This record gives sequence, structure tokens and C-alpha cells, in this order.
Amino acid sequence: QVQLVESGGGLVQPGGSLRLSCAASGTIFTINAMGWYRQAPGKQRELVAAITGGGSTNYADSVKGRFTISRDNAKNTMYLQMNSLKPEDTAVYYCNFAPRPLGFWSQGTQVTVSS
Repeated sequence: QVQLVESGGGLVQPGGSLRLSCAASGTIFTINAMGWYRQAPGKQRELVAAITGGGSTNYADSVKGRFTISRDNAKNTMYLQMNSLKPEDTAVYYCNFAPRPLGFWSQGTQVTVSS
């Protein structure tokens, strides 16, 4: 059974940074392309960054140049380094397979960017 656990969210001022983590278990982590998604209040969930098993990355235009996705296959963990955060980055952030997520979502981690 696949389990995905996100952590690292919080309240940060505009311009600040956060690092999110996603711990995966129950799956062959190294061969799966993974991604970070986010859902803001009243909006649809969107894919903001993805990384293949080999480390190739892709970003939504809204976060390009500010967010960096990475993975540590030895630890079955994926990360999202978020810099220069903006109020519009406020959302619940989720990790999942990408670009086709699994048929469930874990609880996510809340990121709030506010002064």
C-alpha cells in the first residue's frame, strides 16, 4: 500500500523560504515520476513541479525560478525548496505521482504566505 506523507509547511512572510518534504513508502520510489501539487481555496489543484526517477525536472510558469524540486531515492523522499514566496503561493501542498496522480490524496501540508 502506497503512503505519502508531506511535511514542512507553515506561515512565512512574503519573500521568505520554506522546504517541503514528501516521504514515500510502499512503492518503488526510484522509478516513479513524482510531483508537488497545490490547491488554494476556491481553486483547482494544480501541478507545480515534477521530477522523473532520473532527476529531470519541470515547473509551472508561476513558480519557475523560485521553486526547486529534488529527490533522494535512498531515503524515498522528495523535496520542494520554495524561495521568494508570494501571497499567491498560499495553498495546501500535496505530493503524488506525476503527471497522473494516484487515486487518493494524503493530507498535504499548509503553506501560508502573509505579512
